[in-house]
Amino acid sequence: MPSPENLILAAQEARRRAYTPYSGYKVGAALQTDTGAIVAGCNVENLSYGATICAERTAVTKMIADGLGQKISAIAVASKDGVTPCGICLQVLSEFVEGPETLVYRVNENGEVQSMPFGNLLPHAFVSDEVRRTES
Repeated sequence: MPSPENLILAAQEARRRAYTPYSGYKVGAALQTDTGAIVAGCNVENLSYGATICAERTAVTKMIADGLGQKISAIAVASKDGVTPCGICLQVLSEFVEGPETLVYRVNENGEVQSMPFGNLLPHAFVSDEVRRTES
């Protein structure tokens, strides 16, 4: 696994581009994919708060739409205070992480980094044997 520095820098750069006219709370995320690509996203707010999309989901959508991979080997999230992804983002990320050991790097605006395995953040993701995947 490559060192996380480039991943963290990409998340910090994405954070600077966040569109947050309502909360002012900027978040950037970067994903290292199974193809080796780094895909970044930022949060994009909307006046109808429910239409707001988080940085992590922006990055996942971009990863899939741009054909940059379908598995995530590492995640970096940059915010003012180094928060973890929200519950919805954790569930979306769980669809694509390589496994519970996938590292999540959280960085605050002072550049302090903490890391932890994805499985510690969402130990009981929603899964069901009743929901079947279809071939696309």
